[in-house]
Amino acid sequence: MRRRPPILAALAAAAVLAGCSTPVTRVVLLPQEDGSPSAVVVRTKGGEQVLSQPFRRATAPAGSTAAPRVDDADPSRLRTENQALFDLAPARPQRYTLYFELGGTTLTASSRETVNEMLAAALARPGGDIVVTGHTDTIGSGPRNDELSRARAQEMRQILIEQGFPATRIEAVGRGERELAVPTADEVDEPRNRRVTIEVR
Repeated sequence: MRRRPPILAALAAAAVLAGCSTPVTRVVLLPQEDGSPSAVVVRTKGGEQVLSQPFRRATAPAGSTAAPRVDDADPSRLRTENQALFDLAPARPQRYTLYFELGGTTLTASSRETVNEMLAAALARPGGDIVVTGHTDTIGSGPRNDELSRARAQEMRQILIEQGFPATRIEAVGRGERELAVPTADEVDEPRNRRVTIEVR
């Protein structure tokens, strides 16, 4: 499965220091929206620095033979001075979960209503991608559930295609019973595990 790097993991900007004609590159590590850790390596001819804390900043003049200098950026000032770069950031991914009736690819009534909301979000991003991941509960064998989860993901993929979303930008995969939303023992009928997750990004 294709994975994109975390959105806005780092902000890089070229600048000219006041009173100096030497171009300078600055890289600032931004916090992830979900609070998960992230890091970026900044390399020059003279060495490298790893930024692993939010708002840590590496600065290096062009062609520098020294390792980048590291300090902390002021969060509010950072946004004020780089608003144009923040404005270019892609919209946040939108996530939807749709649920199925037992043993097949028929959506529950409430999930059928959610489909229209999901389709509107997908079509509002003409250049975006969609990842559809199918899941099952623990009733049935592992191989059967793998097949059923793929069928659920493909069903949603087909709905998106029929509504005009380009097939080349939809990825559909099945995870069977490997990633249960609600952990259960084997052969347990758990409606919250019979689902597809859809990420519109």
